[in-house]
Amino acid sequence: MMDNLVSQALYQVPAGALNVIFVMLYEVLILSLRIGSFLLAAPFFGSRMVPLNIRIILTFSLSIFLYGWIEVPNVISLSALELVGLVFTEAAIGISSGLIFAIAFSAVALVGEKIASTSGLSFAIQMDPATGTQAPIVSQFFTLFILMIFFATDYHLYVFSIVLDSYNIIPIGGKISLLNFYEAIIISSENMFANASLIMLPMVGVLLLINLAVGIITRSAPQLNLFSFGFPITILSTMFILYFAVSPLAHSFFDLIIDQVNLLTEMLGGI
Repeated sequence: MMDNLVSQALYQVPAGALNVIFVMLYEVLILSLRIGSFLLAAPFFGSRMVPLNIRIILTFSLSIFLYGWIEVPNVISLSALELVGLVFTEAAIGISSGLIFAIAFSAVALVGEKIASTSGLSFAIQMDPATGTQAPIVSQFFTLFILMIFFATDYHLYVFSIVLDSYNIIPIGGKISLLNFYEAIIISSENMFANASLIMLPMVGVLLLINLAVGIITRSAPQLNLFSFGFPITILSTMFILYFAVSPLAHSFFDLIIDQVNLLTEMLGGI
């Protein structure tokens, strides 16, 4: 019965109005490619913590907001090959923009893994809701910490504004240079390892000195068991180090976010 009602409603719609509806849906779909690809690859929005229906609703809400402001190529004047190239171009821009921030957040997870392996907390693992894999507790703590900074400073709105402004910099259907994509991803990967090393070296250095002290004590007093004496000291020292390092870590994570925002701006401005 519902199918009959829908069929009758479609038959009552004039052909011209129906054509306009299909053209509007096409334009909204084209507008959603770049934003949807960005949400698919961006941290938090592309993770399993955000349901798929929420991402779809957010994508089409932003696309409807852009409808009428951004010029979309005419579907009739495009060939099939040009349409396929347009889809791949929009998807490449969105995925590259999201991967830049995903790589930055991976640097924080890398810091947590190295600190956990040095302090003996690598056995304390838990299912990560963002990736669906097992990760150390320290990595999850750092990931949630940088997410809190990212949203508390409203930089997520600034990133969305950059992606939306990219339609003016790179019009839909415009030609782009893939070299800038490669350079941005390589620079982002290089920054991931460099920033992870700079953030974790002070804490790992202190833990190394503590492990050396524990080794000297257990060597001089063999009756002290390493598992009953060394591990508790190392774990408690890690807790104290993380407690006193909250403020420096917050500044480091904030600088990391700013660097990735600048890199995203340079990438979109270069292509």
